[in-house]
Amino acid sequence: MELARDIKASGEAEAGIVASSVYAAGHRVADIPIEEAGAWSAKEGHFVWIGLLEPDRELLLRVQRQFHLHDLAIEDAEHPHQRPKLEQYGDALFIVARTAQLFEGRVTFGETHLFVGAGYIVSVRHGPSTSYTSVRQHWESCPSALSKGEDFILYAILDFIVDNYMPVLEQIEAEVDAIEDRVLVKPMTTADIERLYMLRRDLLRLRNAAGPLVEVCRRLTSAELPQIRAAMHPLFRDVTDHIRTVQEKIDNLREVLAFAFEASLLVGQSQETAIAKKLASWAAILAVPTAVAGIYGMNFEDMPELKMAFGYQTVLIFIIAACSFLYWRFRKNGWL
Repeated sequence: MELARDIKASGEAEAGIVASSVYAAGHRVADIPIEEAGAWSAKEGHFVWIGLLEPDRELLLRVQRQFHLHDLAIEDAEHPHQRPKLEQYGDALFIVARTAQLFEGRVTFGETHLFVGAGYIVSVRHGPSTSYTSVRQHWESCPSALSKGEDFILYAILDFIVDNYMPVLEQIEAEVDAIEDRVLVKPMTTADIERLYMLRRDLLRLRNAAGPLVEVCRRLTSAELPQIRAAMHPLFRDVTDHIRTVQEKIDNLREVLAFAFEASLLVGQSQETAIAKKLASWAAILAVPTAVAGIYGMNFEDMPELKMAFGYQTVLIFIIAACSFLYWRFRKNGWL
């Protein structure tokens, strides 16, 4: 849905381009064509912010010519399914981050590729992800923050990506709580077990998407990257804290799902044991009349009890008494 809105919004200008703007002192100066981006980024006190949505190779090459981007970075940006990472190519940084959304009960992943250099930042989105239009609009309303430049925009986008992991986790947490409430009532069905497995796998994939961003942010706070000013380091450390919170939440949810599965197994085993006890109890009770009937069903001529006047009634009373005693005993022991 987000993709459709972006395509519709950008389709009036040029397919694949969501936004292409130049900023000075925190204010948008103009919306510019790609071919003017390089000239604007070279002006003192200006920076260019370009947003692309699933661009084709020709559009990426146009952007490459403006900012002299490395061929390997362009190749990675053209082909998604990259691991989250940070690469330095000369004076430019290339960053890959994974985005996540919940669609029809499954976590779906997209990618954002970021090019950052002196006077420019280019974001390239692939797959399902929330549009960064809200990020742009929010910080355009705060010129003092936006005036900090391209490294601040990099922080804003990474923080937005990490913050959008939380709604996914909150929806999964609500479902996990429902599973946890049901598990003690009745054992899981095959469908429940399959859903539990899918949730655990999606959480693992989400952890693998978020985890590498810790290393990305660690490098962004190191002195080895001149593109990132020291004043921005506390902001990237704050993003790291958010990622660690996401990781802890994922680990907690995976543990709850594991406990829920184990608890379901115990409940199922307990119910099976109770059923086995009931069957064994009734088998023992029915064994008494079966044994007596078996004895008197033998074809012997010399059986003194057959001549008793009240033999039939005596046998019935014995059977009833024995069965009643066994029923009482099993009932007392909790087997029935």
